[in-house]
Amino acid sequence: APESLMQALEDLDYLAALDNDGNLSEFGIIMSEFPLDPQLSKSLLASCEFECVDEMLTIAAMVTAPSCFLQAPPGTEEIARTCWSRFSHPAGDHCTFINIFNAFKAATASPTQPGNSEKWCRDHFLSCSALSMAGVIRAELVEIMKHIELPISPPDFGSEENLLSIKKALLSGYFMHIARDVDGSGNYLMLTHKQVAQLHPFSSYYNTRRIPEWVLFHQFSISEGNSIRVVSEICPQLFAELVPQYYFSNLPPSESKDILQEVINHLAPVSATKEEQK
Repeated sequence: APESLMQALEDLDYLAALDNDGNLSEFGIIMSEFPLDPQLSKSLLASCEFECVDEMLTIAAMVTAPSCFLQAPPGTEEIARTCWSRFSHPAGDHCTFINIFNAFKAATASPTQPGNSEKWCRDHFLSCSALSMAGVIRAELVEIMKHIELPISPPDFGSEENLLSIKKALLSGYFMHIARDVDGSGNYLMLTHKQVAQLHPFSSYYNTRRIPEWVLFHQFSISEGNSIRVVSEICPQLFAELVPQYYFSNLPPSESKDILQEVINHLAPVSATKEEQK
């Protein structure tokens, strides 16, 4: 549909993938080297700047592969949630994915009998085929990074600085996927088109019953009860720091936008001081 095509071009423009003539920019050409959604490509490239490439490669592979969570058989739902909670990371689902992938790799590398990874996945209600595919995708992304001579920073997962860098890299690509809990009960209003959604049951926040106010999400699904999938908590200050101003100005009016505008106004004098110092 023409509307969808125009929206896609607008999104590419927000991601700095187009030049003033509507052609791919130099940055857009590099983004197009990756067989990923443009927003994910942007986040992966941003991770080079924020030095969290190893972690973003894992996240990109995990969100591109099919869901690693298996539908628990009737009567075993609580057992499955308990198993998944072992991998939960307080920063959100993106970091939880890193925990799951690293644990799967460790199980695969185990010197015990062949097939240990399949048993490990069954025991944790996880899909062995999905996690194996994530490993293949990750390896392909590493090869592309090497081919176009992009730096791959060493793993540093777990440190406060690294967690902040991961969120910055994610926000660089997914600033259009921000939602705010408007009533404290998990009703998330999305900034872009003002639809209300709830956390998907596979979210680590859903299992811990913790409801962050501001979140970045990977996907919105109408077919699954208006849910947002793969969710991580963010702070408004970080969003205000990284969002393109021309995108923010085009957002429809809302209470959330007013809150963010106050944050931007508060940060503006600090930014001006930094520019003067530079």
